[in-house]
Amino acid sequence: MFLCFVVFILVHNLTFAIPKQEETNHKIANDLGNKEHYQNEEHNKEYDHEAFLGEEAKTFDQLTPEESQKRLSIIIDKIDRDGDGYITFDELKTWIIYTQKKYLTNDVNKQWQTRNVEGNDKITWDAYRKAVYGFSHDYEASQLDKEEEVGGYSFKSVLDRDKRRWNVADIDGDGALTRDEFAAFLHPNENERMKDIVVLEAIEDIDKDKDGKISLEEYIGDMFPDLLEPGEELPEWVKNEKEQFSKYRDKNHDGVLDNDEVRDWILPEGFDHADAEARHLIYESDSDADEKLTKEEILNKYDLFVGSQATDFGEALARHDEF
Repeated sequence: MFLCFVVFILVHNLTFAIPKQEETNHKIANDLGNKEHYQNEEHNKEYDHEAFLGEEAKTFDQLTPEESQKRLSIIIDKIDRDGDGYITFDELKTWIIYTQKKYLTNDVNKQWQTRNVEGNDKITWDAYRKAVYGFSHDYEASQLDKEEEVGGYSFKSVLDRDKRRWNVADIDGDGALTRDEFAAFLHPNENERMKDIVVLEAIEDIDKDKDGKISLEEYIGDMFPDLLEPGEELPEWVKNEKEQFSKYRDKNHDGVLDNDEVRDWILPEGFDHADAEARHLIYESDSDADEKLTKEEILNKYDLFVGSQATDFGEALARHDEF
């Protein structure tokens, strides 16, 4: 019975206990869910959907192309802040930043309310652990089967990893997190002082032999776990990634990625996600190459922005909050 209880708790709380995929997205460190912009050299439109729609992209309704375009048309009017009929790079970038900030704020608020059930100014580690794992004392944790794994993680490793990240987010070291500290705990990629823990967690996720570094095999295996059987010729995209590793990732050419090289990989200095995504969407949709988009150009590429399975914009369209 106790083991069944442990498994239930792990499965029920896995999305909170184990770092989310967006928090260990090793190609682009941001909070764009678990999407990769390119998969096996194929463009992944769902990445653009999340970048463009933010939290609205999490709830998909079965919509006809006509309904998708109708709802997208209303969103376009919101993005066109000066009402001149054109979506400029700045307007599109501003919208992407807005949707991502709204997602982060709403996610923190929702989890704060859920985990901080007593409504205190701070949430303690014990309170969080009880809300997420179902118990609040170390002696209870010690009774768990530490070898039990769910999704490749042992219960103890999940708990220890959460606690370590909690301690880094806890600036004053009092064992409790304010709302801002809790936001850093939930979304470490968005907080400068949490970058070291992001790099450490990324290495731990990929480093299968636990030597503290990432080999070429671990690098390829993390991004492309379903490679061809031994003896079969590798596809071109795998060859390209191997070249990326050797020429650009492994800067000192010692055959592995160390801490600093992993940081440069997953947290590239000066990378602006919103800027890059806005430029990408304009490049893909700007049929007359005037570096701005009309409503017609966007609707002609509606599947790039929302797809035939479009987000339910109901909440966004009903609200009149300032953008």
